[in-house]
Amino acid sequence: MSARSLAARQRIEYRIARAFSALPPRLQVRLSGGKPVVIDGQTLEPDIQLALALIERRGLPPMETLTPEQARKLTLSQSRGSQGPSVPVGAVGDLQVDGATGPLPARHYAPAGFDGREPAALLVFFHGGGFVVGGLDSHDLPCRLLCKHAGVHVLSVEYRKAPEFPLPAAYDDGEAAFAWAVEHAAELGADPDRLGVGGDSAGATTSAVVAGRAARVGARGPDFQLLLYPGADRGAGPRRRSRDLFAEGFFLTDPQINWFENHFTAPGEGGLSLFDEDLAGQGAVYLVSAGFDPLRDEGEAYGEALRAAGNEVAMRRFEGQIHGFINFAGVSRSAREALIEIAGSTRVLLARTDDRETAPLA
Repeated sequence: MSARSLAARQRIEYRIARAFSALPPRLQVRLSGGKPVVIDGQTLEPDIQLALALIERRGLPPMETLTPEQARKLTLSQSRGSQGPSVPVGAVGDLQVDGATGPLPARHYAPAGFDGREPAALLVFFHGGGFVVGGLDSHDLPCRLLCKHAGVHVLSVEYRKAPEFPLPAAYDDGEAAFAWAVEHAAELGADPDRLGVGGDSAGATTSAVVAGRAARVGARGPDFQLLLYPGADRGAGPRRRSRDLFAEGFFLTDPQINWFENHFTAPGEGGLSLFDEDLAGQGAVYLVSAGFDPLRDEGEAYGEALRAAGNEVAMRRFEGQIHGFINFAGVSRSAREALIEIAGSTRVLLARTDDRETAPLA
């Protein structure tokens, strides 16, 4: 299929998905199987239920049957077909930032309406994708929505991916990229005294590692962490209840998790767990989980561990959502509303990093 034909098909698929998303919830449930999905006392959002049904009906090959390169192409095609029209922000520009071994592609999103006013905070963002797939383009819409509704600069960074570069390559790149942001925040028009780090899934894990490393060596670390459904056990630790409850049928499956782990873990190396590190002395944390996510319980346990170590932690579970829901924001009203709420909380929490005397986080 030519690039032009593929783009046309993606536009058609987006319009169809948006039309389905606008249907009444009861009709969405009927079209997706006839009854609501209720597990663990939670009800799956009707538009997410329908989106999952539509994905299943497309008959796409399971990711675990693909090569990394095939999976990357499929991920990019799916994201382009679901993001829809570009969300306007103040300005967008591609650039390069320092990585651990060389320059990395990055994209800077500047918020609108800050001319002549105090510069906005900067959020360094790392995309999800199991350390194997994903990139700047797959997460363009979430970054735009965060920039617009949080009123912050967003610096999206594309780190090296496995299996070509297994862990800790992504973590090393994340650390180097954040150090670059510390030096260059003012050049981007951002406030160098209000720097956050964040991401979804693997990107959230990378963000947590960046913050933890800085705290342990006494380096300039992030004032704020935005951790969206992070993987905290990373191939190690106990098999938690949510991993079995949502092993199949909710976008991220158990076979996919195993596929990712087999790729991002270097040969002869065991799994790596965030719980193995000293968690004290980190900035404020906003940790988001999804009710129908196999990684839900480990992410929430990590939030509780951060809190027990003396950090300020706010946690929010979107009970009806799935792992990766921010990438559904173009075709799911509930996912978009959730991401906009997250952006609003990010705005508040980054605004308060210059006033440590305010009340503790909820």
